[in-house]
Amino acid sequence: MKELFSLILTHGIKVVLILVGAWILIRIINIFLSRFLEKLVKRGISIGRVGDIKLEEKRLETLKKVSYSILKTVVWLIAIITILPEFGIEITPILTGIGIGGLALGLGARSLISDYLSGFFILLEDQYRVGEKVELAGIKGEVRDFNLRRTVIKDENGVFHYIPNSQVKTASNFSRKE
Repeated sequence: MKELFSLILTHGIKVVLILVGAWILIRIINIFLSRFLEKLVKRGISIGRVGDIKLEEKRLETLKKVSYSILKTVVWLIAIITILPEFGIEITPILTGIGIGGLALGLGARSLISDYLSGFFILLEDQYRVGEKVELAGIKGEVRDFNLRRTVIKDENGVFHYIPNSQVKTASNFSRKE
């Protein structure tokens, strides 16, 4: 009984501190991330890219949600990996497996990851929006749909083109003129 109490006292306190620390870190990240993204979006508005305020708010919320979920996942994974040794689980093989699995996944899903990263930066830089006339990957038309993975354009013949965001090397936006 004394050994169990000693075990709970030493390892239990460490586990609780790690979990509380991760929770606090996530809250801090959320606050700073919100402020950072709001400044970026406001800076974009102040340099002349004024749009519908509701669209700007939606764009900001999308950026916040995507960034926050990625960072939150990373923090909780680190917390879990930090807690495992407290239960007597050796993390070296787990980290090795994660590294090898991550490498394989990264190589296999390279274009998909590239699509998502490109989509994130298109959204962050506010290159184009749904409803605007653009030319992407050599295709001219109206943006009908946009997400982090792909952009859908309807050309003048009514044909829908699905363009992975990683293929957008140059974006010409005909709807925005100074």
